[in-house]
Amino acid sequence: MRPLAYLALNDGTVFEGEAAGYLPESGVTSGEFVFNTALSGYQEVITDPSYAGQIITFTYPHVGNYGVTVLDDEAARPWCQGVVIRDLSEVSSNWRAEGDLEAFLRRHHLAAIVGVDTRALTRHLRRAGALPGAFGHASRDDVLDAARAATGTDGRDLVSMVTTTAHYERGSRGPHVVAIDYGIKATMVDQLAQRFRVTVVPASTTLNDLRALEPAGVFLSNGPGDPAALVRETSVVASLVGEVPIFGICLGHQLLAQAMGARTIKLPFGHHGSNHPVKDLATGRVEITAQNHNYAVAPESLARGVVSHVNLNDGVIEGISSLDDRCFSVQYHPEAGPGPHDARYLFTRFVELLGTEMRTH
Repeated sequence: MRPLAYLALNDGTVFEGEAAGYLPESGVTSGEFVFNTALSGYQEVITDPSYAGQIITFTYPHVGNYGVTVLDDEAARPWCQGVVIRDLSEVSSNWRAEGDLEAFLRRHHLAAIVGVDTRALTRHLRRAGALPGAFGHASRDDVLDAARAATGTDGRDLVSMVTTTAHYERGSRGPHVVAIDYGIKATMVDQLAQRFRVTVVPASTTLNDLRALEPAGVFLSNGPGDPAALVRETSVVASLVGEVPIFGICLGHQLLAQAMGARTIKLPFGHHGSNHPVKDLATGRVEITAQNHNYAVAPESLARGVVSHVNLNDGVIEGISSLDDRCFSVQYHPEAGPGPHDARYLFTRFVELLGTEMRTH
């Protein structure tokens, strides 16, 4: 039988559930609560480094039913603070499964709370926005105290926590692309390596060191936290704009926008899921996209380039481009592992951009 657990938000709202996964000695796990609307891919969601500092609420009620496999890891370990699940399946039924989800959580020291009314919690987060809070098997008062002391992601550099500590290379064909790792997913590295000779470098890599690698193009990855807190990283990108072709996604999109004079803002509850409709303003084509971000480019703040894509749910800027500066970026995840493949054409666009660049030099 699982121990009784509480979930508390810093506005005083409390839910009851049961403790699962790893049980920390303190009895409490803190972070910023967000919700994800994907129907599958829980392992890829949990291991996405962009969730650093956050607690993921799964809106889909049954999680864990097809188990886990190392092939679906997006990073060597989860970086999220914890997970909230309505019904954690105790049976893994899939030919690919190498184990069950709860054992995976325990192995990675990741706490969970199950049996929570995730519909009510999601509705509350939609009304109030993403909120700091806590959960655990400690007393109700201790969980409430931890929730009131919890902080969100505003002003925090979480990239330095998740980035690689050393250069590594993948792929052996095509132009040389340097991928700056702000929290890059394994599926993204795989997609790039199918098309380019890729060198993945830490987020702290200096401008001179980047130039010394002589890239044909630069890729700016996804990652966690507040882009406004990444002043040094934005400065490096600003120096690269116009010097080398650039393709950015998610946090990389936000950093490119900041480098081009834009501001970023925090959305009320962010975009987290694999079902967000986005319109390409150049073609009129609508694609269903996978997304995971709490921040976005402020409307009308872009000083250079144009808005290329918009979110059809709320009008948020989903892409920017500059023909003169040979760069483009999107707020969503074209590698989409798992998820729809509607956005894979963006890799072809980057291939073509680098091909044009190499033919003119």
